[in-house]
Amino acid sequence: MAGEPTVLVVEDEPAQREVLAYNIRAEGYDVLTAEAGDEALTVVRETPPDVIILDWMLPNVSGIEVCRQLKMGADTAGIPIIMLSARSEETDRVRGLEIGADDYVTKPYSVAELLARLRTQLRRIRPAAVGERLEYEDIVLDMTEHRVYRGGDALSLGPTEFRLLTAFMERPGRVWSREQLLDRVWGRDIYVDSRTVDVHVGRLRKALRADAAGDPIRTVRGAGYALG
Repeated sequence: MAGEPTVLVVEDEPAQREVLAYNIRAEGYDVLTAEAGDEALTVVRETPPDVIILDWMLPNVSGIEVCRQLKMGADTAGIPIIMLSARSEETDRVRGLEIGADDYVTKPYSVAELLARLRTQLRRIRPAAVGERLEYEDIVLDMTEHRVYRGGDALSLGPTEFRLLTAFMERPGRVWSREQLLDRVWGRDIYVDSRTVDVHVGRLRKALRADAAGDPIRTVRGAGYALG
């Protein structure tokens, strides 16, 4: 489904990779996989995921080097990385975290625990993905009830406008290009003309401005749109 979080699983052991992919899909997330470090870097460049689960020991390019390169990249530094490793020594854990990993899980691990840590990272970067209630000024978006309120009054939004508002409210102030909104709201595999984004942003603005309320969506000329 368009808008669902995407998780990249980088693991060279096929059985572990498939178990992780199966359980993450069961949580309702989209899954990408890679079995080598260089392949992982290519996948991230072509289809940036929301979170990466990254094994330390990989062929071609090690997990620690993949982590280092991604955390140095301007476009990839903000992607949370959960490092998996059979190395349980404190020095290895510290090295992984110092190189930029956001979490470190030692093998053998509990899949349930790993999924809990995945949800923690998603809660930080995409709170709506784990059912959080989002608020911005007088706008409230309730993911559990799938309702939007402004100034206490319920608003009527179509499904596309709801997903647009979700993206905006997860990252207030962030400027989204039309292409980024197409990926997040419509999905990477669906072709939609970028002008369609303008149409739906217009509909969202109209709904948010019911009762003569102010327009919270800012147009950034030549760049896209932002909330606030």
